[in-house]
Amino acid sequence: MSLNKVENTIERAMYASRWIMAPVYLGMSLALLALAVKFFQELYHFLPYLLDIDESVLILNLLTLIDLTLVGSLIVIVMFSGYENFVSRMDIGEGTEKLDWLGSHDYSSLKMKVAASIVAISSIHLLKVFMNVQTTDNDKLMWYVIIHLTLVLSALFMGYLDKISRH
Repeated sequence: MSLNKVENTIERAMYASRWIMAPVYLGMSLALLALAVKFFQELYHFLPYLLDIDESVLILNLLTLIDLTLVGSLIVIVMFSGYENFVSRMDIGEGTEKLDWLGSHDYSSLKMKVAASIVAISSIHLLKVFMNVQTTDNDKLMWYVIIHLTLVLSALFMGYLDKISRH
């Protein structure tokens, strides 16, 4: 067997191995389902008391729902973009509704969307902590802020590196 045939076989096997990720992206659908169950569980727990709870508790509950929604959106973005970038183009029928952004996110834009989503989720979590600041230890509060600032700086740095690498 010639060296060229060995090289071609290795390259074809490596290229075909991308399909190993397909079940992982499909598994993210199950994670999305679990998140939807948790979302409706949270909704079920606070809706009966909607008229009795005070404004700050309502806002905390709404922030939890927004947090879960952002995580769900992040899962969808990673699932679809990752599948299209690393496994195969999605063959959606002509009469089927297609998301506008599908097929338009490369790895770099996917990375930036994930970073921005993580910062948004961290911001909501930090806001929830601040709304209950009287029940949070100062040490914990400091660490929440440090972790959030680290995520913000990481996202900004990634965006800057992405910008300079495109020029």
